[in-house]
Amino acid sequence: MDTRLQGLDQWVRQQMFSDQVQASAVSDLEMVSGDASFRRYFRCRAEFADADPMNLIAVDAPPDKEDNPRFVIVAEHLKSQGVNVPDLYAADFEQGYMLLSDFGDTLLLSVLDDSNVDQYYGRALSDLVILQQTLFEPELPLYDEALLMTEMQLLPDWLLQKHLGLTLSNEETVIIQDAFSYLKDQALSQPQVTVHRDYHARNLMVLPEDQLGVIDFQDAIHGPITYDLVSLVKDCYVRWPKALVTQWVLGFKEKLEICGYLNPTSDEQFLHWFNTMGAQRHIKAAGIFARLYHRDGKDGYLGDIPRTVNYICEEVADIPALKDFHDFLIAKVIPALCAKDKNAAPFFEANN
Repeated sequence: MDTRLQGLDQWVRQQMFSDQVQASAVSDLEMVSGDASFRRYFRCRAEFADADPMNLIAVDAPPDKEDNPRFVIVAEHLKSQGVNVPDLYAADFEQGYMLLSDFGDTLLLSVLDDSNVDQYYGRALSDLVILQQTLFEPELPLYDEALLMTEMQLLPDWLLQKHLGLTLSNEETVIIQDAFSYLKDQALSQPQVTVHRDYHARNLMVLPEDQLGVIDFQDAIHGPITYDLVSLVKDCYVRWPKALVTQWVLGFKEKLEICGYLNPTSDEQFLHWFNTMGAQRHIKAAGIFARLYHRDGKDGYLGDIPRTVNYICEEVADIPALKDFHDFLIAKVIPALCAKDKNAAPFFEANN
């Protein structure tokens, strides 16, 4: 018996049949999705005697595992400053329930193809400029040295040792930690802005008139200006041609400069920030995908590990300070990954 679902259903009906709302009927909750966290999303339809029916999203977010007050704070700030996030209708922090407006079922990832990606990403990048300038009171947590390093440690802990069964020598451990320290310094050297922290095509919804809605924003933080840019254009779940990615990156830089949000910066510097930030994010993501499988029993992300590791190889390949780390990936990590996953080899053909 799913007691949390039963409790959520009862709570939703209490909200909708209240004196303030006065719905005439509410459908049963239907599962929409779960995600990499402990949150679950359900849809219901409310009928009204004197108004049009509406779909709602009911969220089950266990309070011992999810920071629901923070979700609400971030949502309200983003909404107030022009970011298109769902409306929050009700929240019960004690039980871990929320009721949101419904952005539908169309993930941006599901509609992208070669003919429309430039148009959609252009819109997503324009929306990102607004998101980056959102001001928070109190201020968001900082993407600081400790967090950056903790995230990257997920790679050796969960992917290399737990998933691939690698034993790291002292020399390899030093190589990895030196690389992480360099990437951390590069992230902290960038201009710092509001960061969604997971801004990609599975967290952008296609709305009427091809507008985009932003979801999964509750982990927003104050951090590097290229972080969300990397998340979008070097998405762990889809890959686009390098020339097109570079075009998006430099177009975004120009947009920031025109708006006065970035001091004049050389293309080389911005691309270096972008590549080192990409390496940091993809190091973290590859570790998380392995952890989701081994700790949480979620195997749906294993197939994304080869693409993500390949991104890391590309991003560090031309950086002299990361040569030893790149060589380690090529010599030890990729062969182990290909031995573990028979579908991994094609992702790395360009590296051979």
